[in-house]
Amino acid sequence: MTHRERWETVKVKKKHSEKEAEKVNTEVVEENETVSEGSLDEKELNKVKEEREASKEEEYKKKIDDLNDRVMRQMAEFDNYRKRTEKEKSQMFDLGAKGIVEKILPVIDNFERGLASLSDEEKEGAFAQGIDKVYKQLMQCLMDAGVAPIEAVGKEFNPEIHNAVMHGEDESLGENIVAEEMQKGYMYKESVVRPSMVKVVN
Repeated sequence: MTHRERWETVKVKKKHSEKEAEKVNTEVVEENETVSEGSLDEKELNKVKEEREASKEEEYKKKIDDLNDRVMRQMAEFDNYRKRTEKEKSQMFDLGAKGIVEKILPVIDNFERGLASLSDEEKEGAFAQGIDKVYKQLMQCLMDAGVAPIEAVGKEFNPEIHNAVMHGEDESLGENIVAEEMQKGYMYKESVVRPSMVKVVN
């Protein structure tokens, strides 16, 4: 056998062994896969699947709870913002209304002074009665809007709603009592628009 023939024989054997080795490797891999798949029975596979599904459900539930919490927080923040805005708007409205009432009070004072200066005979006249009706209508409008006169005479002096400009003695009245009102005071809802100017005795 020549050197070339020997070389060809070696090549053929080598090629054949490579094919055999590849075949053996394929069989081993397939056998391993079969063993791997067959190593778990049906119950164990179901258990693994259930554990995975439970883990996913728990993760989804956690995400949903987190989103619900965020939504609830945002709703609470918006509700607080709405209430705060409404309160601020109400305060601004009350402040504006109070300013208008302060400007109307001198007109009320002039009505009262004019009506008080009339004699009984003049009060029976048509003009005086017309003025009295206008005055009463104006006062009713103010009362409907939340304006009310402050009670003073015969009441105990209160520095928050009364402004003492005179002091006197009167045995018939108790201590620290308002005996006379020089100028009527007014409240708008819960706030003082103008305190009453009063005389306090004892």
